[in-house]
Formats: sequence, C-alpha cells, structure tokens
Amino acid sequence: MDALRCTDLTRAFRGKRAVDAVSLALQPGDIYGLVGRNGAGKSTLLKMIAGYLAPTAGTVEVCGEALGPCQTSSRIGCLIEHPAVNPALTGVQNVTVRAIAQGLPDPKRAATEMVEAVGLGEAGRDRAKGYSLGMKQRLGLALALVGRPDVLLLDEPFNGLDPEGVRLVRRLLTSAAEERGTAIVISSHVLDQLERTVTRYGVIRAGRLVAEMTAAEVEEACADYLCVETADAPRALTVLEQACPEACFTVMPDDAIRVTGAVEAEEVGRLLLEAGVPVSGLYVHARDIEDYFVELMGGTGAVRGTRGGENRG
Repeated sequence: MDALRCTDLTRAFRGKRAVDAVSLALQPGDIYGLVGRNGAGKSTLLKMIAGYLAPTAGTVEVCGEALGPCQTSSRIGCLIEHPAVNPALTGVQNVTVRAIAQGLPDPKRAATEMVEAVGLGEAGRDRAKGYSLGMKQRLGLALALVGRPDVLLLDEPFNGLDPEGVRLVRRLLTSAAEERGTAIVISSHVLDQLERTVTRYGVIRAGRLVAEMTAAEVEEACADYLCVETADAPRALTVLEQACPEACFTVMPDDAIRVTGAVEAEEVGRLLLEAGVPVSGLYVHARDIEDYFVELMGGTGAVRGTRGGENRG
C-alpha cells in the first residue's frame, strides 16, 4: 500500500493553475525531494496534501484513506512555511499540546522526548517567544514528528539551522524513514542537503511535475565523464570499443563520444592518434547536482568541463 498517493492534484487561483494535475506516489520509507523554483507550486502542493488548502481538482490518499478537501489526518506530520508555535508556551508545552490533540497516551513524556531528539535540550523549558529562527525550526520539526506520522511533509526544513542542526535533522529523517517506514516529502532549495538525504526526486515547474528520478539516477546523470569530439565518430567508437572493452562508450546527439569506466584521457588520445582518427576535443565533462536541476527547472545550468587542466565553461 502506498503511504501517500496524489492523483491529478490541481489548485487554481483566479483561473491560473498554481498546481496543475500533479500525480505522485510514495512508498513507506521513501524520502522524496521536491525541487523547483520559487513560485513553482511546491508549497501549494504540500498545503493541499496537509489539508491546509482545498484542491480545485484531484485526490489525496494517505495509507489507503481518501482525504476530503481540507481534511487533515493524524497520520500526517508537517512543517510548512512557518512553524505553528505558540510564543507564550515553552517548547515542551507546545509539543505537549500537539501530542494531546493526537491522543497520545503520555503526551508530556512524548513531548519531552521529542524536544530532546531535535536538540533543544534545556531550551525546551523556555518560552518560545525567545527562540531564534533555528530553534523555531527545531521546535517545528518536533511538532511534526511527535505522533510518529506515516507521512511527513517538510517545507524548507533546513532554514535557519547551523551545520550541527542540519546534520541532526538529516539523521532524524533518515531514522524515521528506515526504522519506522515514514514516507517523507522535503521541499528545499538546499540541494546538497537533499543529495545526502533523499531516495527519490521530483521536479516541479510552473505547477507541473515534469520529472521524477531516483537518487541513483541523479548520481549517474551528474557523474563526470570523458568527452571525445571527432569528425569520424563511428571509426573512433570502433577503435575504442576494441581496445577498451571494460569501458562504456556512448555516441551523443552531437556525435561526441561519452566515455565512462576505467580508462584515462591520455590512453584514449593515444589510441585514436595511433589509429589515425582526428580528435578535435578531449576533455572531462563535469556537471554538479545544481546544474542538473537548474536545467530541469527550465533554467540554463552551467556545464563545466576541463580541457588540458583548464575549465571549459
């Protein structure tokens, strides 16, 4: 059974679709990174799943249960935009109120343990009005996690956190997914943190889900490779495949040859020179995760490479 399933989820404002027929499904234990530009529809999508906004069309199911418009579920924990914190209460009291609302058998104990888990420690006894942005983020995460939800929705959870806090959040999320099977959706611009955390990605552009891929597929797409530019790609490919059977060679749409595997640029150049194959370019092509997602989001990602030890931009 899917932990979360959205089917053709749509939200229009004044006739314009902020979210346009988005369908996605998460299995228990999935950590799903939602990537997109500001205004692409990420927060609106999360708000509809959480029950904060009624969809114009489409459905949401949590663990097989269909949710009505603006219907929330005790199976969902969320931290969307600003944490729902009462500044007059202490951190522990804020989380206790949430635990009581969820019907937990020992709400104060559950709240105290969760406040400790997110790293607030003694600060959990202080009133939330004195909390910094990072402390409020930690408290918001405690509010989202206290009921051990089946589905966790997080909008920019790394905002305001110091490096220690970021590492703590990553550990908490990984633990929730691996040990309890929590399905997690994270919307974030901090791509290097998503890269260390998520198992799958979804790219949203102008309200539409334009791409989905696993973390392994993203890693493969962003891997460095050797690029060979030649006017005689078929003969170059034959020479290289015969001489280097352990490597992988792919002819690109522009007739350049992509080389991956245990082969060095110097060896490739030597083989082609000895075979009399003209080479106009031989360089390492590199693209990081930011470049990759900028391209998918509709921007112009910079593709970086090196030729003779210098950047080729």
